[in-house]
Amino acid sequence: MTTLRLILGDQLNPCHSWFGETRPDVVYVLMEIHPEMGYVLHHAQKILAIVAGMRAFAQQLKADGHRARYIALDDPSNRQSLTDNLDALVAHYGATQVEYQEPDEWRLNQQLQTWAQDASRRQGIPCHSVSSEHFYTERGEAAALFAGRKQWLMERFYRHMRVRHHVLLAPDTSDRPAGGQWNFDPDNRKAWKGSPPLPADWRTPHDHRALWQTLCDAGVRSFGDPQADQLAWPLNRQEALQHLDAFITQALPHFGDYQDALTQQGWRVFHSLLSFALNTKMLNPRDVVARAEQAWADGHAPLAAVEGFIRQILGWREYVRGVYWAHMPGYVTHNALDHTLPLPKWFWTGDTRMACLAHAIGQSLTHAYAHHIQRLMVIGNFALLAGLSPRAVHLWYLGVYIDAFEWVELPNTLGMSQFADGGLLATKPYVSSASYLHRMGDHCQGCHYRHKDRIGPQACPFNALYWDFHLRHAERLQGNPRLAMVYKNLSKMDAETVQAIQAQASTLRERLDTL
Repeated sequence: MTTLRLILGDQLNPCHSWFGETRPDVVYVLMEIHPEMGYVLHHAQKILAIVAGMRAFAQQLKADGHRARYIALDDPSNRQSLTDNLDALVAHYGATQVEYQEPDEWRLNQQLQTWAQDASRRQGIPCHSVSSEHFYTERGEAAALFAGRKQWLMERFYRHMRVRHHVLLAPDTSDRPAGGQWNFDPDNRKAWKGSPPLPADWRTPHDHRALWQTLCDAGVRSFGDPQADQLAWPLNRQEALQHLDAFITQALPHFGDYQDALTQQGWRVFHSLLSFALNTKMLNPRDVVARAEQAWADGHAPLAAVEGFIRQILGWREYVRGVYWAHMPGYVTHNALDHTLPLPKWFWTGDTRMACLAHAIGQSLTHAYAHHIQRLMVIGNFALLAGLSPRAVHLWYLGVYIDAFEWVELPNTLGMSQFADGGLLATKPYVSSASYLHRMGDHCQGCHYRHKDRIGPQACPFNALYWDFHLRHAERLQGNPRLAMVYKNLSKMDAETVQAIQAQASTLRERLDTL
């Protein structure tokens, strides 16, 4: 009587109840297969870190006394198919039952559900899923909260979560926020001017050149710098907890003030770099929220910083997961603004004269990471203003970032960044001209383009594209009360100025590759 338990590459949680006891009748299965490494072109570090993490997890299972079967990419028995491998393993072990943790991506969920139904029908083997025991919410919880509403407001969801899980509430109360307000976002919008000093990189480098060579020899395609001799992402829970400690100690006190800051002086500012460990489940979000809340209780970090950080995890992360499961599989096809332009070539090289984009894309290619303002207000902002295909932008984000798994990346990209869902997730398009980028960062200094100019060969492309975007989409957007000031300013422009802006924007959109 043998039970097979499948563990996917983003389910590296040693605290799952599965592992509470060692059972000789249970075999844990992990596998490396080409389709999972190639369904989108992934950053080299993303592939390398997930595979290295999976291998470390299997080794730990065996060290703890569990039975584990690991199918490497170059294993002769590897059929390079999740379901074909499962069929072979069922036959090999004479399995009488198969279990798997709920996948977080719709395509894998469908694939395993279909296989489970087929295996049960063909072989009479019961197959069922269990919770991953990771998230605060169930898949449909957000949809139930917003039932009957045309628009989902994250702030309402976030407050619901704070009360339900008793996070950052005033002492001796069950429904009032600590500090008298729910959201300290207006306090967290400072530009970084060189002080306080940015923290050093607290991550531990690993030498995985041999593994990287194995992956390359097996024909794995990727892009970006693998940094195989110094891969610095956490590969197990212990390392992830060490990174959490370092963030709480060294960066959280300043995270709030500078969470929206842009600078050429560093690639991560005061951000946590915990999203990869969270999204592969090495870390539980409750671990992270509890540590941040305790830092405030101990007087180590101000409330505004802690609240802003917790909002990203308890609020936004759970919220976008709810959006994803409520609207898949059709969500990926949304293109409310009918944007169709291909990505400029410099999305793959970082070779553009726009300093902010060169830095944000360059560091994405080097580190497989960009913080949320770079993703939203630099790269995403330009993509939306220029009219790039939201699906192409989505596939690039899904591939380039170490923490990008579809359940969290897709709503962030198509909804929040590209407004492709027509406003379901975001109340307005998140776009800006160069003035915002200049105010929040230091990239404009020494840039080829002039941040104050709208027209001319050295005018910052963000400016003409910003006004042209609102002109092109006026029929859809001008009734949005959050854009009233934009359209008021447009109404004050004379016809000659408007025509010059539109001509400039048209030229820019025709030669995106050369900007």
